[in-house]
Amino acid sequence: MTSLLTPIEILRPPRIEFGGGRAALVGEWAQEKALSRILVVADAFNAARIGLLGLKGQVEVFGEVKPEPDIPNLDKALAMAARVKPYLVIGFGGGSAMDLAKLVAVLPGSGQTLEEVVGPEKVKGRRVALAQVPTTAGTGSEAGTRALVTDPASQAKLAVQSRFMLADLAVVDPDLTMTVPPAVTAATGVDALAHCAEAFTSKRAHPLIDLYALEGIRLVGRYLPRAVADGRDKEARAGLALASLYGGYCLGPVNTTAGHAVAYPLGTRHHLPHGLACAVIFPHTLAFNAPAQPGKTRLTLDALGVDSPEGAYEWCAKLGLEMRLSKLGVADPDLPAMAAEAHAIRRLLDFNPREISEAEILDLYRKAY
Repeated sequence: MTSLLTPIEILRPPRIEFGGGRAALVGEWAQEKALSRILVVADAFNAARIGLLGLKGQVEVFGEVKPEPDIPNLDKALAMAARVKPYLVIGFGGGSAMDLAKLVAVLPGSGQTLEEVVGPEKVKGRRVALAQVPTTAGTGSEAGTRALVTDPASQAKLAVQSRFMLADLAVVDPDLTMTVPPAVTAATGVDALAHCAEAFTSKRAHPLIDLYALEGIRLVGRYLPRAVADGRDKEARAGLALASLYGGYCLGPVNTTAGHAVAYPLGTRHHLPHGLACAVIFPHTLAFNAPAQPGKTRLTLDALGVDSPEGAYEWCAKLGLEMRLSKLGVADPDLPAMAAEAHAIRRLLDFNPREISEAEILDLYRKAY
């Protein structure tokens, strides 16, 4: 058995399995590939239920993934990977777990540091197999090539993008999301919505990706209220899992724009859950960008069943989300610094459909306040 994968094996089209009760396919696949030394990267809750994956052989678990993981959190996972020397890394959880798993799969033994791979396509390769199993319906990270980690010194998110971080296997099992509570269901669902809507209206929008983006918006509009009202609604959970996957498809070739750039400081500075930060900002950036993309904005609103960005605000609020920054512990004096930080995220803002200044970002924060 060797842990080395050939370039053909790494770059071939990945395998995606979708459907309820399919989580144990991960263990079957690992056995087929003779991947007997396994490292699972998970949060504490999911670390306690890795039995659902049907894994055999030597299985080690890094079960300390934090929400909005930072460099120290990544360093602990990398240290464990250096000790275990896995043949297979599995991300099992939400976007945080899957993002750390990507970095754990490519950094150990590569001779590269995190700082050296920040940016697009700087990773030299990958020596181990990578599988992803989402347990929330929001990030779509199982289908993406990006990983985000927070630098506590700068309070900025570092983004690594590489084709080598695309999973060999993604198993999307909506049954795993049944335990997600209503508030988290709502927030992660709006994150998926934001991925699709921002990609749909981006300067880099592409007709092939538009198909996934618009259908993802429609799926969230149809199923998110149902899943929040009844977490055991299997059809709604499956619809949201598919919307999240489609949002992940949007992130690779197109990515997000102002909505995520403005949301990021809320997570890094005030530790708001990422989905909630996106929800608070979503209707305001939608309204700001509407003059530059009136047709696509109308399609987005229609997919949600509302008439205006104000209606999108009410739609989010009806999910039970607190939509005011003043009620979420964000201090008014912090808004200018956050506006400056958001304005510096050029990898997203340069593709926003409408130019946005630091003063205009501050105005968005004030409207959300």
